[in-house]
Amino acid sequence: MTSVTNPFSSTRRMVLAGAVVLLLAVGLVALMVGRPSSASSSARAAQSAAEGSADAGFARDMAIHHQQAVEMSFIVRDRTEDEDVRRLAYDIINTQANQRGMMLGWLEQWGLPKSSAEPPMTWMGHTMKPTGDGSLMPGMATTAELKELKAAEGEAAEVLFLQLMTVHHRAGVDMARAGAEKAGTDVIRNLAKGMVNGQESEIGLMATMLKARGAHP
Repeated sequence: MTSVTNPFSSTRRMVLAGAVVLLLAVGLVALMVGRPSSASSSARAAQSAAEGSADAGFARDMAIHHQQAVEMSFIVRDRTEDEDVRRLAYDIINTQANQRGMMLGWLEQWGLPKSSAEPPMTWMGHTMKPTGDGSLMPGMATTAELKELKAAEGEAAEVLFLQLMTVHHRAGVDMARAGAEKAGTDVIRNLAKGMVNGQESEIGLMATMLKARGAHP
């Protein structure tokens, strides 16, 4: 006896199969939407800082600190032919200009101004009083020291730059350690930790370069 295939039964199976596939697809999309990507997680972390936070204070103060390091590096670059000093200057320019841009960008993402009426270092619990010499924070060169660097040439410029930048980096490391400890966002903590490692390495390099020139930090 020959069996007869029910066309309606086949159609029903196809409809049911299609419905299962559709449900699986919807579930997969929902899972993907519900699971945050690493990029969106980073974005949320970068947007979580508030006015008065250590994150905002660190970003503002370190951006200013970095700006002077970049300025001094540009100055010495044009006043020496020494390849090692020029290479160090280029490294500082590239690294700190990039980090400064990141910090200012995060302030913008957080909807916060890039400057504050609060004195520098307030977020660290320090009270900074204006010195009137152009040095806004610990480690920063004074107006007179920058003028001296601009007037120097050759090895004299190299030594003065290395000495000023060593002091600058030491204070920067102290600030970065505080930032890594006090910050509430991963982006600031991670950046601050990287600054500690990078600047401590450069402090060691500059000590060697000063010794080779018969000078000290």
